[in-house]
Amino acid sequence: MAELNQDGGGGSKGGKVRAKKQGGRVDLTAMVDLAFLLITFFMLTTSLNKPNAMDVAMPDKNEDNPEDRLEIADTRTLTLLLGSNNRIEWYMGEFGNPIEGPEIVDYGKDGIRPVLLRKLEQVPQQTGQGLIVVIRPSEKSTHRNLVDILDEMNIVGAKQYMIGTISEPEIEVLERDGLYND
Repeated sequence: MAELNQDGGGGSKGGKVRAKKQGGRVDLTAMVDLAFLLITFFMLTTSLNKPNAMDVAMPDKNEDNPEDRLEIADTRTLTLLLGSNNRIEWYMGEFGNPIEGPEIVDYGKDGIRPVLLRKLEQVPQQTGQGLIVVIRPSEKSTHRNLVDILDEMNIVGAKQYMIGTISEPEIEVLERDGLYND
């Protein structure tokens, strides 16, 4: 039991001898119990911030077996090259012979989003199958650029997209168009 003792008597400075009075006694047990109950209550009712994460399914690396590679029609493939200065260069189809593009756009609702929405609507009408977006970040793009483009995929509702490695000819195109500088 916790208690608070108080000195109730006067000093012995001479004079009359008085009877020593018992000081008041305050029991602190209830206050300590209440404090622990409050701490427990607030710990149990407070929710901690949960990290927001987006699931990205990455394929297994099996480069030894070429039969495992998936052949995709060029009419379904949209490739995004992430360059420097928060810019994207995109093309539709094969790199050497693109069906549409290359075109340089920004991130966001006035940049890449209208292109993605248009292609997500056009490709199923033309091919009967969904659009596949290939995201290829360059060394000059930032981590923020990759997060932004993954957010755009989530916003437009793209079902099939992948993160791939950028090739040397694609880097040369970014250099040519001024999207591969510091």
